[in-house]
Amino acid sequence: MALVMGVDSSTQSCKVVIADATTGAVVRTGRAPHPDGTEVDPEAWWDALQAAIADAGGMADVAAVSVAGQQHGLVALDVNGEVIRPALLWNDTRSAGAAADLVAELGAPALAQRTGLVPVASFTVTKLRWMADHEPDSAARIAAVALPHDWLTWRLRGFGPVPSGEDPRLDELVTDRSDASGTGYWGAEGYDREILSVALRRDASGMILPRVLGPGEHVAGPNGAQVGAGAGDNAGAALGLGARQGGAVVSIGTSGTVFAVTDVPVRDASGTVAGFADAAGGWLPLIATLNAARVLDAVTRLLGVDHAGLSELALAADAGAGGLVLQPWFEGERTPNRPDATATLFGLTLASTTRENLARAAIEGVLCGLAEGLDAIRGHGVEVGRVLLIGGAAQSPAVQRIAAQVFDVPVVVPEPQEYVALGAAAQAAWALTGSRAEWHASDAPPLVDDPVPGIREAYAARLP
Repeated sequence: MALVMGVDSSTQSCKVVIADATTGAVVRTGRAPHPDGTEVDPEAWWDALQAAIADAGGMADVAAVSVAGQQHGLVALDVNGEVIRPALLWNDTRSAGAAADLVAELGAPALAQRTGLVPVASFTVTKLRWMADHEPDSAARIAAVALPHDWLTWRLRGFGPVPSGEDPRLDELVTDRSDASGTGYWGAEGYDREILSVALRRDASGMILPRVLGPGEHVAGPNGAQVGAGAGDNAGAALGLGARQGGAVVSIGTSGTVFAVTDVPVRDASGTVAGFADAAGGWLPLIATLNAARVLDAVTRLLGVDHAGLSELALAADAGAGGLVLQPWFEGERTPNRPDATATLFGLTLASTTRENLARAAIEGVLCGLAEGLDAIRGHGVEVGRVLLIGGAAQSPAVQRIAAQVFDVPVVVPEPQEYVALGAAAQAAWALTGSRAEWHASDAPPLVDDPVPGIREAYAARLP
């Protein structure tokens, strides 16, 4: 039995899944936490990866491995392979002004056409501009730019910083098209170094960028193991779920995401829909919200309950929460692009101000924001016949029930799994066998409930 290993290096933790390459049956797993914050020393990710592998019993018997990770984070390396500054993560919004500057300089329609994206604070290109403007000495030292999964793959293969004068083999950095497509300087024709140069305010034609591997390609790894291309976290989840055209995935984790698999790219000059690539040769139009499960965490603390208690309270309230509407932009927002926004609770009256209504308004607010994103994707001609609801919050009975009332297509909740790590493992199996693994397509029955249009209408009426 050949074993493959998939890694999910997410914002909060590192998860490792070791599975049978033929069946996808999980043999063993491991996990280790990541530090909090919107900027992190990448060495913390490397330490967590090693700890998670050890927790999973090691990888001496693993034939192939692939790393999926949080997208967009900027890992800037100097000529010795040293990390120049802590990585700026996707949820670091200090580069919002840099994003606006790049759009003003290059134009939203041109950027959407060239890269599939209109820059917002999340994307790597805006973090590079922020460095050029605020840390010019550090920016001038950048010899190579990697994303979290690129850098971890490089380290896992035995590369890393070296003493001055030695070769750190920055040319061995590799990535995949899904993660490259989230940088803001990659398109269907490859890297767009003109955009990169504009972002850095200097000639970037000689800067080292990770080589983009195809979906089934591999490079040499530790102890003879093959190393797959890796993926961005959402593309990894799509692989793990076996997502195909005709369905959308809604994930409620630290961030909220809505994405769908298509065979043609989406170019949205408004910037609402990011025209990412997927990890299987297609495309993955996506919207992301900054405020998802952490909104529910905050409201549980406020109400003095756990998540089961929040669910019970929400289900005890009527649809529409008695007129309460929570616009849940606690930490700014990415969709819509409101990096400096704060949350607002509308509709407070003596009658509506109950614990039950507040619990329900929190869940409705998170789901309505995601439903707005689904509408934006469908507005580009993407057909969606059902929604796969995943992420930690998807296991809440109230989230499931209210999702069926908010979305206007059937909602399916697959069995809880580490789908990003499973997708990375499936990609490792692809690298090992030469064909795409088909392991975890969901056949769970849809949730049954009638949509309640008033929920969406009340939320939309509060949008700026």
